[in-house]
Amino acid sequence: MKTKKAASPAARRTPRAAAAAAATAAARETAPEESIAAPVAASPGGELAAAEAATIDITFADLGLTAPMLKALSDSGYKRPTPIQAQAVPLALKGRDIIGLAMTGTGKTAAFVIPIIERLLGGPKRTRALILTPTRELCVQVEESFRKYGKHSGLDVIPVYGGVGYDPQVKALRAGVDVVVATPGRLLDHLEKQNVVLDEIEVLVLDEADRMLDMGFAPQINRIVAQLHSYRQTLLFSATMPPEVEALARKYLRKPVVVQVGRRSGAATTVQHFVYPCPKDKKTSLLVELLKKESLGSVLVFTRTKHGADRVVKAIEKAGIEAGAMHADKTQGQRTKALEDFKKGKLRVLVATDIAQRGLDISGISHVINYDVPQQAEDYVHRIGRTGRAATTGDAYTFMCADEIAMVKSIERVIGQAIPRISVPGYDFGT
Repeated sequence: MKTKKAASPAARRTPRAAAAAAATAAARETAPEESIAAPVAASPGGELAAAEAATIDITFADLGLTAPMLKALSDSGYKRPTPIQAQAVPLALKGRDIIGLAMTGTGKTAAFVIPIIERLLGGPKRTRALILTPTRELCVQVEESFRKYGKHSGLDVIPVYGGVGYDPQVKALRAGVDVVVATPGRLLDHLEKQNVVLDEIEVLVLDEADRMLDMGFAPQINRIVAQLHSYRQTLLFSATMPPEVEALARKYLRKPVVVQVGRRSGAATTVQHFVYPCPKDKKTSLLVELLKKESLGSVLVFTRTKHGADRVVKAIEKAGIEAGAMHADKTQGQRTKALEDFKKGKLRVLVATDIAQRGLDISGISHVINYDVPQQAEDYVHRIGRTGRAATTGDAYTFMCADEIAMVKSIERVIGQAIPRISVPGYDFGT
């Protein structure tokens, strides 16, 4: 693959690509900055319901999608867009820059995957879309979404992330792909070795932007974006909008439309919350006792540390319950296997650190258990968002020892509701 750059990226564009870039530029220059938000109900719990009610009569066909896309959506069993999809997809198809804000589990991934596939249909075979994600797992999930929704498009997509073999990625990138879904660190490795050229990128997506900044990826993002054409379409999706993300949006998006469903830090309204007061040294035995109940089906447990995750898994397995661990010290192969086994029901319990709090779209998780209270209140929102997805219901249990009371109160302030306490005889530190 030749990697030598021409004098001007624009000079190498095909007429179709040039027209697409021109449309994007025109949309940016002529459109004012605006905010399109779903109708907001008086109570936090009613916001998403109000948004869903406003879009209940909208079908994917109403969004102006092509026949191949409608067939792919139908094949996947999807009939109606979620509120974030109903609002974002038409705007993205027009070439607008978008800031998409919605609670986890509301369909943000499809909100950018669908219009990107539509834009790239029938275009030149070169790398034209780049999606940056914070974690390997989210990278794989986004790639799977492109394959699912683009099954009739003929587009090629590759996930690029660390922890796996380097050579297969080099071979695929040099052969040429339409879409690259990548974590920032591994993509920079390939850019430095000139395995991929980003001159022709027409669409950039910053997925889970708040999480990428939390993980310290700002310098890598800046280096990557510096290599992209300025007249591109940029889509930023995030569950929250802290000042750092707003600064990132101001830097890289031009006259963006803000599409927001629900509160910026809202917890999923399909989840019931409960706190179990429990001394730190009794949390493991409480967990095992709860897991022995048949009402707890597929359970995702969050611990604060990698060592804690391994220790909890050993205790669960000793009790005869199938469990696996997922954290940064595991190889990518081990992480992938644990996740797949959990999805298929071979593991009833997956114990993970916060690498699993974003992007894991696993249907059927009945319970999320916070073995350790998260340090940041907004992390609670992301953790418990792994259950109660796609309009299903779920439960979130939080084990609270005496020195975690203040953190729980902070979470209650963020989600705007008090969480009921459940006292289990023999475990409550107040008894």
